[in-house]
Amino acid sequence: MRMDAIAPERPARRGIRNPWAVLVILTVIYTVGFIDRQILNLLVQPIKADFGLSDTQISLLIGPAFSVAYILFSPLFGRWCDTAPRRNILLGALVVWSGFTALCGFARGFWSLFFARSGVGGAEAGMTPAVWSMLSDMFDARQLPTAFSIFLMAPYLGGGLALLFGGLTIQWVAGSGYEGWPLLAGLAPWQVTFLLVAAPGFVCALVLLAVQEPARREDPAAASAGAMPIAEVVATMRRRRGFYGFFYLGMACNFIPLYAFPAWFPAFAMRRFDMTITEVGVQYGAVTLLSGTIGVLSGPWLARMLQARGYADAYLRLPVITSLVLVAACAGMWMSTSFEVAMLCAGIAGVCYSAPASVAASALQLATPNRMRGMTSAIYVFVATVAGMLLAPTLVALLTDYVFADEARVGESLAIVCAGSAMLTAIVVARALAPYRRIIAGDAA
Repeated sequence: MRMDAIAPERPARRGIRNPWAVLVILTVIYTVGFIDRQILNLLVQPIKADFGLSDTQISLLIGPAFSVAYILFSPLFGRWCDTAPRRNILLGALVVWSGFTALCGFARGFWSLFFARSGVGGAEAGMTPAVWSMLSDMFDARQLPTAFSIFLMAPYLGGGLALLFGGLTIQWVAGSGYEGWPLLAGLAPWQVTFLLVAAPGFVCALVLLAVQEPARREDPAAASAGAMPIAEVVATMRRRRGFYGFFYLGMACNFIPLYAFPAWFPAFAMRRFDMTITEVGVQYGAVTLLSGTIGVLSGPWLARMLQARGYADAYLRLPVITSLVLVAACAGMWMSTSFEVAMLCAGIAGVCYSAPASVAASALQLATPNRMRGMTSAIYVFVATVAGMLLAPTLVALLTDYVFADEARVGESLAIVCAGSAMLTAIVVARALAPYRRIIAGDAA
């Protein structure tokens, strides 16, 4: 059945429809999803030891195993979300990715874990286009940045909780005597951890059943026309290529530290400072939670400060500023001689790469016609995933394995990759400022 042939959805008669209540539910779901994708980062050392893997092979599990499937399914989900009930799409995706997270716990080698991670990635591709489209219809232009800032706390909450919960879970599992429990006999502690983190997803699915699909916010003619034809989407993006091209490329670079830091900072701390999994999980997890939350919540506030000073392009100017600060934070981590200093630098970096998240997402939505928001959101996810999940962990591993040829120098690799991507973010996003100002002023077609 063709996706563009699906009948437009009709809002449910009953269900949770208060925008802020729905936003909380969607944020929790996104947090659970990020825990599922990020928990592997904390388990690098035991998986590497049990399966005899190199850093490069581990990076393939962290990045390409998840991101290739994510990339392949993102445009399909994006188009589907422009034509079908988004709540239902998200519900199905949530159940599937939670199931594959549980399957990670039964992996017996590299390829079985690779397959399970691919399932998680393919299903999670449905989350962003569905939720972004829903948020754009539930909140007006004034409220949208705040709504996005709350929703986009989830990656940092999820990343932090994956480390914090994962570290404590590993410690608890190791002393729980689970070997005698049904289905768990013969599983390593890291495998049981995957099973435990999969469970909240199924609980969230039950809650999501109570959410009402929001009505699409558009004019009657657009509503009757359905999703914008692909040719028209392409033509619109071509006319506005000065904005879309530089925006996508620059923000993709901004995603590299978001994925590279959680992927390799735990291993860096264990190798350079002899920290345990639990110590790194609890302490770095707490820093990730705090810095990410501060960054995302401060983003709209900082953008409003820039707007008050006359910068109409504040939503895109903020990533330029924070990226320059991030370069300095990466240099500080590289030169750190103690775990505390390294953690401080990682915390500053977390604030810098999280602060632009909500305002950049808002800029994309406000510069895009309603009937093509699903597709532009999916493309954003596509390019961000290529840079963030596909390239970031692997670039760090390749530098460690083949340039430095010393796993103890993973911190240098991490600093080089993140500082370089931050500088590119500042340079490229700056090129999108003028086209963005023309679009929001109504001077662009």
